[in-house]
Amino acid sequence: MYWYVVRQLKIVPYDRAKAVQYAREWAFKRNPRYYNFDKLGGDCTNFASQVIYAGSGVMNYDKLNGWYYINLNNRSPSWTAVVYLYKFLTQNRGVGPFASEVDAKDVLPGDIVQLSFHDGDDIFDHSPVIVSTGAVPSPENILIAAHTYDRLDYPVSNYNYRRIRYLHIEGVRKWQ
Repeated sequence: MYWYVVRQLKIVPYDRAKAVQYAREWAFKRNPRYYNFDKLGGDCTNFASQVIYAGSGVMNYDKLNGWYYINLNNRSPSWTAVVYLYKFLTQNRGVGPFASEVDAKDVLPGDIVQLSFHDGDDIFDHSPVIVSTGAVPSPENILIAAHTYDRLDYPVSNYNYRRIRYLHIEGVRKWQ
């Protein structure tokens, strides 16, 4: 007789309080567990990934399409690059956090904002983390934390962006 265990993914809530707590704690300093990418193109998405990990508690170690950080030389592109974080969060069907692109009014603390500073292209450059919002979120009352140019409780409307998109973390898939 053979016994085997069938593992299934279950969806659990994203812990927004832990994500925001992490963002507030590390907005103006660097967690020594992670490399500081300030001089390698910027640390914003690395910081956003750290925040998301604080709220999700799980990484996706898929070498092709995952989202993980072990060290500087063993990490996924989605951990540190704006476009790949977007792709991972919006297309992830496996382990880890997943998100959808939403309107400003639908974001919550712990979600991600992505900004483009270029005219006429689809290149997004920056991934701040939302730490608070007004009763009806809008660029004027969405406050962020960010690295590279360190910010905390900074209105997203203060950025001189050309395009903006909002990523709402819907949940986290974990093996049960």
